[in-house]
Amino acid sequence: MLKKHIIGIIFLIYLLAFAAPVFADDAPDITGMTAVLMDAQNMQILYNKDMQERMYPASTTKILTGIIAIEKGKMDDLIPVSWEAANTEGTNIGLQEGEKLTLRDLLYALLLSSSNDAAEAIAEHYGKSADNFAVMMNQKAKEIGAVHSHFTNPHGLPDEDHYTTAYDLALIARYAMQNDKFREIVREKEITIARVDPEGQKYMVNHNKLLSRYEGAIGIKTGYTVAAGQCIAAEVKRDDRELIAVVLKSEGNDLWTDTENLFNYGFNSFRNIYLVKRGQVMGQAEVSNGSLKAVSLVTDRDFTWNLPTKNGNELKRRLVLNKNIKAPLKKGQKLGELIFSDGETDIARIDLLAQSDIERNIIARWWVWSLSVGLVGILLGILLLRLRISRIRRRKRYIRRRYSNGYIR
Repeated sequence: MLKKHIIGIIFLIYLLAFAAPVFADDAPDITGMTAVLMDAQNMQILYNKDMQERMYPASTTKILTGIIAIEKGKMDDLIPVSWEAANTEGTNIGLQEGEKLTLRDLLYALLLSSSNDAAEAIAEHYGKSADNFAVMMNQKAKEIGAVHSHFTNPHGLPDEDHYTTAYDLALIARYAMQNDKFREIVREKEITIARVDPEGQKYMVNHNKLLSRYEGAIGIKTGYTVAAGQCIAAEVKRDDRELIAVVLKSEGNDLWTDTENLFNYGFNSFRNIYLVKRGQVMGQAEVSNGSLKAVSLVTDRDFTWNLPTKNGNELKRRLVLNKNIKAPLKKGQKLGELIFSDGETDIARIDLLAQSDIERNIIARWWVWSLSVGLVGILLGILLLRLRISRIRRRKRYIRRRYSNGYIR
């Protein structure tokens, strides 16, 4: 079941990734080498600049490290710091060998202050080694649908075999932000963690400046190395809309203006509309041998889509039903699909479900026919037996009359 589920997710992601993007006329000019703007609800791509190009992710790697740790552990787990973790290169909070911190505090260090030593300690604890944890990272990335990524470490320090794409990183960010614990951590601007070491760094400041400078920003992670340049995966929520922007290999302050321009473009140049809502009746399907001749078809989920505010073409829809629908049917049984397309490419497939149970027509049930035939047979047998008995009785009466009248000598 899990394998089929993963294949289904990857197919849906492939469908959306290679569907024709719906760009508006005023798309921004982005300094970053690659970028993508994605609707967090339906994964629709609103902007794409070489989003499938292989890139170094730098510390945005820690998004994947963090969500794996949250799923594997408990927030109060005590995690020891090894010599290797304490001596990890790059940005760190000065963890000491033998020190122990809770997973919660290490996650704040990881995701706010971008601590490489916290990443290493987490990886060693839940993967038994950093190398084994990298295997877990690649497995999780595949499950999410980030099939063009490969990770060799939990922090994002440069490695030729450690890479992602803007699109894959958006998928990873989307997945992580569906977890309430992760979401709560990355929206904090600053926090103080517990350290036994009185000289240890306790005050964590989020490197994501969008939390203070852009309305509705709720996360998630920045990154930088010389090879990767300035990187970010960010999410903004306004009313019932959530957009994810990824910019890789930008420069200096352009990282923030790139990201802000993408969000401005997404919120101002597109209107988000409900094409269907969960449970909406889309028509009926004929049912063979049913107690009713037809059953109503309802959608299994909401589906929204972004259309350009100027000259946006509506999507086309078509219903595809299963062949030869027969009773009995169970409420919620899949009977077909509602397919949305832009005229060239299928954009989404919404399952159509039976709105109610449909029993088989009593006349159509085999056991009714069998019972009926059996009863008829029994009745005929009884009738023939009665006729036979009646004939025997008449014969006996006839014989008795002949004896009594002296006809038989």
